[in-house]
Amino acid sequence: MALSLDPSQAAPCPAQSLAWTARGIFTIAFLGITAGLQLSDMGLQAVSLSAIQRSFGVSDAALGALQGLAGVLIASALAIPLARMADRYSRKRVLLGLIAASSALMGLSAAAHVFPLFFIGRAAAGITEFAMVPLVYSMIPDLAPERHRVAANLSFAALMAAGASGGFYFSGNLLSTADALFAWQAEPWRKGFLLLGLAGLPLLLLGTLTADPARRIAAADRAAAASLREFLRHRWQAIGLFAGTAGCLITAVQALNQLIALALERRYHAAPGDIGQAMGLIILVASIGCLPVAGLLDRALARLIGQAARPLVMGLSVIASLPVLLLLTAAQALDHAFVAVGLFLFLTCTANALVPTMLQDLAPAPLRARCFAIWSFVVSLFGAAGPLLAGTLSAWLFEQRMLHAVTAVAVPALAVSATCALLSVRQTLRERTRPTAPLA
Repeated sequence: MALSLDPSQAAPCPAQSLAWTARGIFTIAFLGITAGLQLSDMGLQAVSLSAIQRSFGVSDAALGALQGLAGVLIASALAIPLARMADRYSRKRVLLGLIAASSALMGLSAAAHVFPLFFIGRAAAGITEFAMVPLVYSMIPDLAPERHRVAANLSFAALMAAGASGGFYFSGNLLSTADALFAWQAEPWRKGFLLLGLAGLPLLLLGTLTADPARRIAAADRAAAASLREFLRHRWQAIGLFAGTAGCLITAVQALNQLIALALERRYHAAPGDIGQAMGLIILVASIGCLPVAGLLDRALARLIGQAARPLVMGLSVIASLPVLLLLTAAQALDHAFVAVGLFLFLTCTANALVPTMLQDLAPAPLRARCFAIWSFVVSLFGAAGPLLAGTLSAWLFEQRMLHAVTAVAVPALAVSATCALLSVRQTLRERTRPTAPLA
C-alpha cells in the first residue's frame, strides 16, 4: 500500500502560504454547484417514491433498500477505487469523468423497466455522486488559504445543500417540465431523471475551466502517509469515535430524509408535489442556515478547547434533536410536522457541518481523498441501515405507519451518536496535553 504520486501533482509548500486566486474561487463554486446538481436526483427520487412503487409494484421494504442500499451503501463502497485515482492522478480529469458518468447514468436509470435494473442504475449513478465529495474535500485545502478553510468547506456545503433541496422543492416543476418536453409515453418520474441527466452537459464544458491544484504535502505528512494501513492503525481510536459519531447520526438523518416525503403523504394524505416544495424549502433553510451557526460555535469554542470544539458542537446538537424528533411523531397537523422536521434537520445539519473539517484535520494530505471515501463507506453502512430498517419496520411491525418506523430507528441511533461525540471530546482534550506519537 505504498503511496505513489504524480510529481506534477505534489508541491511541498505550507498551506499557510497559499492566497486566494480567482480561479480557485471559481473552482470551489463550480464544485459546489456540480455536487448539488448530482444530489438533486435524490430529492426527486424521494418525492417520486409513490409513483416508483406503483410503476414496479414493490413493497416498502424494497423502497427502503432502494433508498439505503442502492443510494448509499453500494455507491460509497465502489467510490473508494475512484478516490484512490483522485489521490494518485489529476483530480481535474477525474472530476470531468465523474460529471460525464453521472449524467449518462442518470439518464439510463430512467430507461429501466423492471425494479432490479432500476435499482442497479440508481446504485451506479450514486457511485459518481459519492466519489465527487471525497474529491472535492481533498481539493479544498489546496485551493483555499488555511485561515479560510472552514469557510470554504461550509461554502461548498451550502451550494451542495442548495442543489439537494432543489431536488425536493422543484420536483413538481421538474416533472411537469420534463413531461412537456419529452412527448413520448412514459411515467413523468422517468422523464424527470432524463432531464436531470441532460443538465450535466453544460457543466461538463464549464469544468474544463477549473483549476487542477498541486497537492501541498508537508514533510510530516509525507512521512506519515507512506501507508494507509499504518495511518489507520495509528489513529484507530480517533477514527472509530469519529465514525461512530457521524455514522449513527447519518442513520437517523437518512431514515428521515429518504422516507419523510412518503411518511407525511401517508399520515396527512397530502399531495407529493406540495410535500416536495415544503421539504425543499426546509432542507435549504436548515442546510444553509446551520452553516454560519456551526462556524461561529466552532470559532468561539476553539479558543477555549481547541479542536475538541467540533465534536462538542456535534454532541450537543444531536442531544437537542432528540426531543424534536419525538414532537414530530406527536404532531397532529401537517404544518406542525413541517416545523418539527425543519428544526430536527437544522440541529442535525449543525452537528454534521464540521465533519469534513474534522476529517481534513485527521487525514494526511496524500491520503485525503481515500480517507474521505473510506469514511463515506463506513458511514454509509450506518446510513443504509436507516431507510432499510425503517422500511422493514413499517412493513412488518408498524402496519405502514412510516413516521413511527422512522422514529423507532432514529432515536437509539442519535443516542449512540451523542455518546461517541462526547467520548471524542474527552479524547481530544487528553491529546492536547501530550505530544503526538510518530507513525511507525
